Amino acid sequence: MVLDMYVVKDGKNLRCGYTTGSCAAGAAKAAATMLESQSRVDYIEIDTPAGVRLKLEVHDQDIQENKASCSIIKDAGDDPDATDGIKIFAEVSRTGDGKISIDGGFGIGRITAQSLFGQVGDAAINEVPRKMIKKEVGEVSNLGYNVIIYAPMGEEIGKKTFNRNIGIQGGISIIGTKGIVYPMSEEALLKTIYMEVDGIAKNWGKDNILLVPGNYGENLSESIGMDIPKVKISNFIGDSLLYVYNQGFKSITLLGHIGKFSKLAIGVFNTHSKVCDARMESFIYYLALMGAPMEFIEKIGSCLTAEEALNICCNEGFGDIVSLMERGAEKRIKRYLKDEDIDIKVRIYSMERGLDLC
Repeated sequence: MVLDMYVVKDGKNLRCGYTTGSCAAGAAKAAATMLESQSRVDYIEIDTPAGVRLKLEVHDQDIQENKASCSIIKDAGDDPDATDGIKIFAEVSRTGDGKISIDGGFGIGRITAQSLFGQVGDAAINEVPRKMIKKEVGEVSNLGYNVIIYAPMGEEIGKKTFNRNIGIQGGISIIGTKGIVYPMSEEALLKTIYMEVDGIAKNWGKDNILLVPGNYGENLSESIGMDIPKVKISNFIGDSLLYVYNQGFKSITLLGHIGKFSKLAIGVFNTHSKVCDARMESFIYYLALMGAPMEFIEKIGSCLTAEEALNICCNEGFGDIVSLMERGAEKRIKRYLKDEDIDIKVRIYSMERGLDLC
């Protein structure tokens, strides 16, 4: 059932959801209940660490004499979660030894590098969801069960998460410390970025790292063969740079769109439009350094988008502005990090022109 629970973010009411951990616990409890009763269960109730009791709709019920299985559909609420809508299945079989063992099946990632999330080879089912599963299944009976959590779409969806950067391969993770998905705050976004950086440091070393604001830059880097471990940083350029620098990376490369990195080129380290919109001001600053005539500068100042301004600059002989912005961004990053010797490389692209801008 849809969770009728909201939080306020940026003045908006955003609906909460429930985690993959809650889905796994609910599916396991429902499957155990069906196994013991040999009858279908359409809804199951579970407790969460957040103190919120959930009533979850059960799908794909299958009941046999010695095992039962079913699924719960993940609902992320208003959070932009890659796993929203995925089916989390549990298959439960009776052991009779009074113990509850838990493992991951198809679509659940496996830990491939030593981490805080478990031992190498373990299924990527975090500690809190494991405790939730044991608690909820234990309420059905004390006979003992094998619980297998799986997700048919997990392998595909896992590629859209940051799992590979933290040493998890082959599927999604079953996670959630509270059992409830709270629409992501800036703090949570930054924690996600830091976790990815930590994963790269641990699994690939600290020679170089690529920071990209979003999906397009990530895809572009792959298409041009930039074989550098990468992290998506959204608008949090300054916070990300400081964290990467303090982690000891030797070289940092940034690849971003002209709209965001024109701001970076004049020292803006949070590029969200609600924080700062200085795109045209950046163009004007660099055109002034290039000695552009006032009429041309005024023309650029009236543009609405960075793409429009860039096209005019390229078409009218001021295409060098891009390389000036890149070098300007590098200088400002070094100043921001208080290290003139750090190896910084900034590349700017446009949606229309790619990296071959002018």
